[in-house]
Amino acid sequence: MRIFLFACLVAWIGAFRPTVEEQAWIRTNLLGYRPGGPKVAVWAGKTEEAVHQFQLVEAQTGKVVYENTAGKPFGAYGPFVQTYRLDFSAFRKPGRYYLKTGTQQSSEFRIADDVYHGAADFCLRYMRQQRSGYNPYLKDSCHTQDGYTMYGPMPDSTHIDVSGGWHDASDYLQYVTTSANATYHLLAAYRDFPKVFADNHQSNGLEGANSQPDVLDEARWGLNWLLKMHPKDDWMFNQLADDRDHAGMRIPKQDNFYGKGFERPVYFATGQPQGLFNHKNRATGVASTAGKFSSAFALGYQLLRRKDQDYAETLWQRAQTAYTLGLKKPGVSQTAPGRSPYFYEEDNYVDDMELAAVELYNAARSRGLKAADYLNSAYAYGLIEPVTPWLGSDTARHYQWYPFINIGHFEVAKRLTDSRKQHLIGFYRDGIEKVWARAQNNAFYRGVPFIWCSNNLTTSFAIQCYWYRKLTGDNRFAPLEQACFDWLFGCNPWGTSFVYGLPAGADTPADPHSAFTHLNNYPIDGGLVDGPVYGRIYKSLLGIQLKDADEYEAFQSDLVVYHDDYGDYSTNEPTMDGTASLIYLLAAKEGETTAAAEKAPVAVRKKAPVKKKTVRRSSGRKKSTARRSSSKKRRRR
Repeated sequence: MRIFLFACLVAWIGAFRPTVEEQAWIRTNLLGYRPGGPKVAVWAGKTEEAVHQFQLVEAQTGKVVYENTAGKPFGAYGPFVQTYRLDFSAFRKPGRYYLKTGTQQSSEFRIADDVYHGAADFCLRYMRQQRSGYNPYLKDSCHTQDGYTMYGPMPDSTHIDVSGGWHDASDYLQYVTTSANATYHLLAAYRDFPKVFADNHQSNGLEGANSQPDVLDEARWGLNWLLKMHPKDDWMFNQLADDRDHAGMRIPKQDNFYGKGFERPVYFATGQPQGLFNHKNRATGVASTAGKFSSAFALGYQLLRRKDQDYAETLWQRAQTAYTLGLKKPGVSQTAPGRSPYFYEEDNYVDDMELAAVELYNAARSRGLKAADYLNSAYAYGLIEPVTPWLGSDTARHYQWYPFINIGHFEVAKRLTDSRKQHLIGFYRDGIEKVWARAQNNAFYRGVPFIWCSNNLTTSFAIQCYWYRKLTGDNRFAPLEQACFDWLFGCNPWGTSFVYGLPAGADTPADPHSAFTHLNNYPIDGGLVDGPVYGRIYKSLLGIQLKDADEYEAFQSDLVVYHDDYGDYSTNEPTMDGTASLIYLLAAKEGETTAAAEKAPVAVRKKAPVKKKTVRRSSGRKKSTARRSSSKKRRRR
């Protein structure tokens, strides 16, 4: 009897021991898939195991509803020895499912027409939370005394009112470079997909409708600050604060360490190298900043001229003066470093001037003016840089080619009907093919380099693929476009979405490099984190130290790493401009669904709001500490 009881006890204890460590995983888009769109998952294993078939299983019933062959093996990638693409695009029935191969099972996901509905609005939460001046999330004001001038035609330390705008990357620096690009993307999202966005907030960001979509409220917040940064015809500022900001984590209103009370330095755009301490940038002109100012102002004018005539007229005037400054001082206006060597090393400007010229053409035409010279100039700028240089490359410096795609090519091509249109389309195709040449050799279709802010590059490249498809009707690169989108939302080696809180209940960042979450457990809903970097970059960066055990340790490699850890500012810091670009991409995804629904002989489906739930981790990841666990439980309230 004792032997029998002992045997039972051993068996009972064994039942609660961990099973053999997982050796294979199935990665999917956690946000889900549209019925008529591409639907591909990636099987990734740490052995030479062969996968011949896979099944799609209905989550509620456990019934196998679709089977297919796994296709060719793609071989090793990152931490994996073998990988396969699991294509179930042919299956179209809405529902909740998971994929299965042998003993491996994916997380559950949805197939539905409304799978992307509300996602763009969800990401606007992060933009509102990043507001400087009055912050609607905190219901308090910050940085109201900005700022004191440096490098300008006025005496240094002259006060000028530049309060407002957005904090840049969950720290509190503010750059025209990223803010103008973000503003343009928000305006373009409203222009191209007006039916996607709701009106649930006032212009100050607090709850309450104001007869204007929230995305336009947010874009106007950006425009208001940009007008302060270009207050006179020949005055243009490029940056507010510097990397003294990184002295420590704090709530934003506590910045009092710049030497002049609560004022922060605002850098005049001189076109010459700048940097107040040991390090200098390599500025050569102002056109990169001037072009971004001008394009945002010109598009803002077009969208607001009937809503707010006086305000729009100011935008029109500043769009022209900014463009003129760009013509006078061609070259790049890089951000100014402080005590560290890192800054935005932008090395191109013709893309910015191309976009400015075509938006001035559009604005002038809406005023009944002759504008052919603007369009011709835009095309001429487009010929100087046909393909954005990072496309197809293995690496680049930080923000070296920014914005990460040439937006102007799309806008100019829309206005042309002659051979010049085909030239610009060809430039887009050439860039996509360069990335495809790298991507087709791995199961994740990954052709975007793992440099700092790789998620921003991925988002922008997916938009370029979308624009190419819309200009041409050519769907050859639709799988590559979808793979980039899937990567952002879980079809990656770590099996995580890179957007805080989206989708609800899934594996998303829980411990980002952000004072809001680190100090107060405030959720930074909708923020897109920087994303994975090459192992060699991670090892070379200053000041990185993981604070907790790495729950993704099994998926790190010499090729690429990602850490959901507050201590890793290189991969887990949310960015305002990346999130704004993602808002455009999510709006495009929802816009395509809305357009398809309107053509279908059925009633338009109601928009499904994005719900907030307690986060659950998918398989392959463990909770690391009690502090992080409790934080995750609280952050979805």
